[in-house]
Amino acid sequence: MEKYQFEREEIARFMRRLYRQNLTTTSGGNISCRCADGNIAITASQADKGEQSAEFVGVVTPDGELLTPGLKLSIETGLHLAVYAARPDIKAIVHAHPVTATFFAAASGCQLDTHITAESYAVAGEVVRIPYALMGTEKLAELVAQYMKDYNCGLMENHGVITLGNSLLSAFDRMELLENAAKQTIWASTIACKCLNQSQLDEIDVMFGRK
Repeated sequence: MEKYQFEREEIARFMRRLYRQNLTTTSGGNISCRCADGNIAITASQADKGEQSAEFVGVVTPDGELLTPGLKLSIETGLHLAVYAARPDIKAIVHAHPVTATFFAAASGCQLDTHITAESYAVAGEVVRIPYALMGTEKLAELVAQYMKDYNCGLMENHGVITLGNSLLSAFDRMELLENAAKQTIWASTIACKCLNQSQLDEIDVMFGRK
């Protein structure tokens, strides 16, 4: 697996970083990226996320054929593959369970607001809410792929958060900013807060090529 060593090392590094930032738990979350040949590197199951190493990062084909025998891949491997199939433009996926943002994935009657700061909106954009389905199932994979076609950040109801990017860094950045935006949303409910207006949001969309 020397061919994929760089990707495996990078995924392990970002998973350790995710854990250090309190964005996931010891057993929760998964990260993947496209390799140069189109195959997908993804974290394996039953690995300590705080001590993630490259040897516990597997490689699969876009059709799901395991190229790293001996590793038990994440139960969400099908979800990652479905999203890559629906989004040929993205190169990395981060799925985690940051406490505050995941709270909004379960909360009813309130929406995580990325309009509070220009950075949150510029990097994360709008956030889509994805209906609940049992973890690790084909139904969940189908729903996430469907709802993430036009979004880079999603809240998976009563489950967690998913972010996409053109690199592992950009997907990680969105996850971190989404958690910050979730905290800001809660604070804004107790303290008067001026959010960006539509004209200001449009300016950001134009700057980042979204309009």
